[in-house]
Amino acid sequence: MLENAARDTAVNLARELAGDDGFRAALADLIAFPTDASNPDAPLQDYLSHVAQGFAAMGFTTEGFRADGHPFLLISRIEGDDRPTILGYAHGDTVPGMAGRWAEGRDPWVLSVDATAGRWYGRGIADNKGQMLVNMTAMQAVIAARGSLGFNAHILIEMGEEIGSPGLRKLCEKLKSRLKADLLIASDGPRIDAMTPTLFLGARGGASFRLTLRRRTGGRHSGNFGGALKNPALELAHALASITDVQGALQVKGWLPETIPDAARNALAGLTPAGGEVDADWGAVGLTPAERIHSWNSAEILAFSAGDIAHPVNAIPDMAEALVQLRYVPGIDDDDLGAALRAHLDAHGHGDVIMTELGPRFRASATPVDHPSVGFAAASLARTHGAPPVVLPSLGGSLPNDIFTEVLGIPTIWVPHSYPGCSQHAPDEHLPSALFPQATGLMAGLYWDLGTASTSALGLG
Repeated sequence: MLENAARDTAVNLARELAGDDGFRAALADLIAFPTDASNPDAPLQDYLSHVAQGFAAMGFTTEGFRADGHPFLLISRIEGDDRPTILGYAHGDTVPGMAGRWAEGRDPWVLSVDATAGRWYGRGIADNKGQMLVNMTAMQAVIAARGSLGFNAHILIEMGEEIGSPGLRKLCEKLKSRLKADLLIASDGPRIDAMTPTLFLGARGGASFRLTLRRRTGGRHSGNFGGALKNPALELAHALASITDVQGALQVKGWLPETIPDAARNALAGLTPAGGEVDADWGAVGLTPAERIHSWNSAEILAFSAGDIAHPVNAIPDMAEALVQLRYVPGIDDDDLGAALRAHLDAHGHGDVIMTELGPRFRASATPVDHPSVGFAAASLARTHGAPPVVLPSLGGSLPNDIFTEVLGIPTIWVPHSYPGCSQHAPDEHLPSALFPQATGLMAGLYWDLGTASTSALGLG
């Protein structure tokens, strides 16, 4: 009973901290750093120095690193050789602020509060500064209530996730022994909806390919030559159409997994993904929309260009280009994705199409749904929330999860504190203000439970 009361104290304190003016001021400070990863002059190191000061005040040690020219921060707290070691991860970089495109004249680098709508706005609030602050505040509450975390912690913060995490793999290889941990607990990406606690266990991989077909230099009159001259736009359209069937189901051999594991299928049963904004009759036959997003592969045409759509003329274009992206789950040979597409195009009579893979690529990786650590984390969130969380086998998008599973060799559990409609990567990025205390309480409960667990209880011993 005393243990339960102490846990409740930590959870309630976390909720209080996330609801007070200090939390909002701390979040405003983080957002104020214009950490656009594509800007070579962005104050990336200044941001990490600011974060390091906050963790140092909580009794953590901090050390900076550089890899491939990019800054990183390692934050650590070691409490005993007999305790589990948990690795955390976050990124402080963002996409461009897109100033001038936000509603009501909002500045992307200033925390803006809409009390009527119950929303807080700012670049990075969802991806990923706000999520990091939630976890940091939850740790603060546990330390205040217990006097310790109860486990050893390392937290790695990078500043280049939005441009493909350059240097992250190299740094993890270099620090492999130092980053030795039992489990990754991190937060990024969206929940299934704004107020439903969610776990996901990895991420689909992502690979992109540029397809180019050039037939000549300069256009040709569509009347004088039409019907007797190859049109690269039509030819490339046929090539693109061959990648899926008319319902969007993949047709490229080597781009499809064999099956969905039963545990993953059971976890997704009855789930409505993406806020319900899906087409039930699109994609692989026999799968639900949730299975198609979180346990299957998909190919999308991201861009297609021929001629000048803004100022068309009566001419057959000389070339056409398209960008094709594959999202894929573990279970296929991702070393041969390009070769598989090349073979498919050749087999369908499109050997003249030039294919170029674009980098960087995220590899697919995920912890099995039936891993004991997943059950432990889900039970902890259910204890705090009063109902089970949603468990997703993989995030529909991509994260550098494979670095943690492959280089460091640890299982991964992500507890996101965002939602699909947050407008990340767009103007008006925001989160509901009510999400912060709820999410911080959930994480305080999870950190508390990790502090009482043995590695065997986590399925790690």
